[in-house]
Amino acid sequence: MSNGARLAVDIGGTFTDVVLEHEGGQDQLKVLTTPDAPELAVLEGAAAVLAQANVPASAVTLVFHGTTLATNALIERKGAKTALVATDGFRDSIEIAYEHRFEQYDLYMERPQPLVARDWRFTVPERVAADGEVLLPLDEDAVRLLASELAALQVESVAVCFLHSYANGDHEQRAGEILAEALPDVSITLSSVVCPEIREYDRMSTTCANAYVQPLMAGYLGRLQEGLREMGVGCPMLLMMSSGGVTTVETAAAIPIRLVESGPAGGAILARDIAKENDLDTVLSFDMGGTTAKITLIDDFTPQIARSFEVARMYRFLKGSGLPLRIPVIDMVEIGAGGGSIAEVDAMQRIRVGPESAGSVPGPACYGNGGENPTVTDADAVLGRIDPARFAGGQVTLEPERSAQAIDSEIGGTLDTATHVAAAGIAEIVDEHMANAARVHAIENGKSMVGRTLVAFGGAAPLHAARLADKLGIERVVVPQGAGVGSAIGFLRAQISYEVVRTRYMDLRAFDPAIVNDLFAEMRAEAEAVVRLGAPDEALVETRGAFMRYRGQGHEIMVPLPDRDLTAEDGAALNEWFSEAYSTLFRRSIPHLSVEALNWTLSLATDRPAAETVGEAGEAYTPDVEATRRLFDPARGDWIEASVYSRGALRPGAAVAGPAILVEDETTTLVTNGFSASVNGLGQIVLTKDGAVA
Repeated sequence: MSNGARLAVDIGGTFTDVVLEHEGGQDQLKVLTTPDAPELAVLEGAAAVLAQANVPASAVTLVFHGTTLATNALIERKGAKTALVATDGFRDSIEIAYEHRFEQYDLYMERPQPLVARDWRFTVPERVAADGEVLLPLDEDAVRLLASELAALQVESVAVCFLHSYANGDHEQRAGEILAEALPDVSITLSSVVCPEIREYDRMSTTCANAYVQPLMAGYLGRLQEGLREMGVGCPMLLMMSSGGVTTVETAAAIPIRLVESGPAGGAILARDIAKENDLDTVLSFDMGGTTAKITLIDDFTPQIARSFEVARMYRFLKGSGLPLRIPVIDMVEIGAGGGSIAEVDAMQRIRVGPESAGSVPGPACYGNGGENPTVTDADAVLGRIDPARFAGGQVTLEPERSAQAIDSEIGGTLDTATHVAAAGIAEIVDEHMANAARVHAIENGKSMVGRTLVAFGGAAPLHAARLADKLGIERVVVPQGAGVGSAIGFLRAQISYEVVRTRYMDLRAFDPAIVNDLFAEMRAEAEAVVRLGAPDEALVETRGAFMRYRGQGHEIMVPLPDRDLTAEDGAALNEWFSEAYSTLFRRSIPHLSVEALNWTLSLATDRPAAETVGEAGEAYTPDVEATRRLFDPARGDWIEASVYSRGALRPGAAVAGPAILVEDETTTLVTNGFSASVNGLGQIVLTKDGAVA
């Protein structure tokens, strides 16, 4: 990648984070997100950080960007007017879904409504068998007639999803050509391009979601690029994908569904590098921003990757209640627990926090922007954890008295308790909510919390990291430099990459290496065509895998494969590799059952230099206390005095005991009773539980 100044921007639900990496170092800031026109906050933040660093716009050689725009459009149902074209008899597959109840005992259970209403779902005669054989040719006249009907309806986007198109996409390709010719201003999404995988409902859901957000994302990216050009930033822009890699604007505009978790993925990339720098082979990544908290397991310096993701869950974030997307994504749990998460008292007189958020508009009550509901940020302000004048680098001046009024009105008054006690209750509930999500996520993945280190970043995470670690039995926390804008920094560390998945069923008893090798060659060519747009001359790293299962099972697990052509002898090796992966997940394997492969995956990425390891911290010293602040300590039920330090003044080797507050422009690190903090050789804050081995 280029060695010039590089700009990274992450749009969150509350703040837009901007980081500029240049010859003089790194500058960063936060600005409030502008939800009605997200590009405005990006342009405002970019101009401000360039002025702050005294770097001309023309010096920027690369822009990295992550956005929640696609996610928000799906959740809020603010996408394009979308039609679906399916095989005759299959237009309702998108509504039939899995034919199961994700909450069988709730008589009032609500399923997520399809993105395409039934009146906008159409069919044409055609049929392809599961092996790709054409059983009924595509009726092209029917497609042309349908195009006229779609034009009359003034659709903005069309999703084409034919039965078994993962095995033979010719019918979809031809239908797409006819529709594009008749509807030149309409976006066309083909399932054989977006999601060429088996399982009809998942493929159709993913295709519809991509079509639903494509016009919105293409328009947004076009406006953003134009705005950057007007500023004088004429360099290429790369988009962060859910898988942890970055790709070109052209690819992002064509398949924007791959950007659904782009911001959180940047945070996982940062945590991966922090783990490598500190030689930590088991890490829990903790990213808490203004709207959500994201938790990711990182083992052996690699975040876990999944092939499916649910968005817009309808039922208390219960699995199965959202819209399934078949995309490569860093496997994480995301919950409505951020600084802007709203607290209330439920019918059983319990404090509930989230998932609703005050966002950037109107924001928490302490923003003084019209917000009246108490939030986590309001609780932290009342508890004395935040310096009102330095919040978000001074971009927002907090008014703690408004926080106290909101908490007392909605929580304290209802429960007949003191304001600071109610605030402590809000903080405790949100911390327990995150801890429970982390426990469940670890159990679902067959992992343990024992021996892990918590890597905390995001505007709110360092405030809550020590308490979360305490709840999880974790004895060490690392807060990286620039933690408040961690995801944006992660963008700068990401690789340009692209992943391709193909369905090709194969029973390993009849393993044919020639078929698999030809398939991987096709996938390599497709991935390289995308990656080379952003990295024409760089060395590339190839990663292969197969999704395999025992014969008769309904779902597969990921099995890593060597990045070389397979031979006939590898048939037995595939069985062994699958058995090892299965045993890792389920603590056992099943003898005498045959194994089959269903999907094959290939990822191509630019190589990345090894992360710099921590150097010597220097001689330990106790820094001078800049000030003190009263904190309410829930453990003691009383107010205590905490020492305040400016993080920028702490050199490697600095050591402080809790309770203490380490303040920086984008976040604040709270060192609670029972923890001590030190600064390592890379300037990272390391919290260590008293009595633990550092």
